Amino acid sequence: MSALWTSDEISKALSPVAAVAPFEAEGVTFDSRAVGKGDIFFALAGETSDGHSFVADALARGAAAAVVSREVEGARGTLIRVHDTMKALVDLGRAGRQRSKARIASITGSVGKTSTKDALRAMLSVQAPTSASVASYNNHVGVPISLARLPREARYGIFEIGMNHPGEIEPLARQVEAHVGVVTNVGPAHIGHMGSEEAIADEKGCVFAGMADGAVAVLNRDNRHYPRLVDKARHFGVSRIVGFGRSDAAEARLVSCNLQNSGSDVIALIHGRRIEYRLGAAGEHWVLNSVAALAALDVLGADVAKAAMALAALKALPGRGARRRLKFGAGTIELLDESYNGNPVSVGAMLAVLARTEPEGGGRRMLALGDMRELGEQADALHAGLADAVAASGAAQVFLCGPHMEALWQKLAPSQRGAHRPDSAALAAEFAAALRAGDVVAVKGSLGSKMKIVVDAVVAASGGEVGR
Repeated sequence: MSALWTSDEISKALSPVAAVAPFEAEGVTFDSRAVGKGDIFFALAGETSDGHSFVADALARGAAAAVVSREVEGARGTLIRVHDTMKALVDLGRAGRQRSKARIASITGSVGKTSTKDALRAMLSVQAPTSASVASYNNHVGVPISLARLPREARYGIFEIGMNHPGEIEPLARQVEAHVGVVTNVGPAHIGHMGSEEAIADEKGCVFAGMADGAVAVLNRDNRHYPRLVDKARHFGVSRIVGFGRSDAAEARLVSCNLQNSGSDVIALIHGRRIEYRLGAAGEHWVLNSVAALAALDVLGADVAKAAMALAALKALPGRGARRRLKFGAGTIELLDESYNGNPVSVGAMLAVLARTEPEGGGRRMLALGDMRELGEQADALHAGLADAVAASGAAQVFLCGPHMEALWQKLAPSQRGAHRPDSAALAAEFAAALRAGDVVAVKGSLGSKMKIVVDAVVAASGGEVGR
């Protein structure tokens, strides 16, 4: 396999202020802690730190070169001096996209972006070399990094695009130049910054900006903003629309699904072709994400039936619905880890999964929720609005943290109230101490609520994972 980048290619893409000695690079990063041998390290200025402070360390760790905008004392290795390191990263990402012959998908949505990306990657990877955004690399840094990492041999590329303020998606979409753009759904995530769901839909629809000729939009046919998204796609010159969902009008239609703790058995129609498959991740939201991924895969020209077989091995990631069986007392508990993020739609989906997960002998459903952030003036109402779903989940006790969760606390039945604390650090030990063998334990909240602290406390209180 050839190098990811040669020094000649980098010089053409970045226009450095001085000639660059010959080298080859195998990767691209902006995190000195994650530098691998042969990486290009971009010294980016962040909110709390400047990447130039870590250049020497990155080179010592084996970086092939560092892209900098000023002199760096103590740096021993190849420095590529540019006027603006962030612009240089975008330029390298554009060069990666321009040289690629891969079929490209871009994915956005209020929830389900990463899950749909992971499903699409799992299915395409068994058919041809595939590159995809890692983790949630979906912002102004993550997208160009992912493009710069796109191997020249890749047949498929999958890019996640996110936002929390107006105007963020279009410039990223124009960098990606996708052949298919997916909007998983539109809900009130980030409504505090955006003002309304209609504004969120308009921003999500900007994923269709700058798409390749003949591009296709894949849209959630069940979402009330579907007509608005269709208009947005057409505004950007995308004429072919593929709907997915339960609707009879959807070209990629979910016919049925048998939801189980360990996954789901699914029947879907993809442009009239019946596809039956096993999905390894649990929850109806995962089922719909998989149908969206199949619709996108079909547009990209891959084998849909072969692809669907790969979904049996798909599992939710830590923080995004991963299930862990932990030793606890004389038995075990099952931990549903949804700690990475939360908004009204995704919390509702998690509560539905909790409702279908049966505790073992004498166990209970135990729930810990942290504040959902960036909901603006509607925050308290949206938190209180979870009350019916919490009741339907069958949670025996509910532990809450954050100021907005006070609104939900007031709606809970007295018998359900475990504790409400100001933050996850104050809640964690108390929640872990309330657990007992047989419990099903669910933890969720926005990233800013730091619910991983609660997950870590539960794991620390346990005897470790079963089988380890």
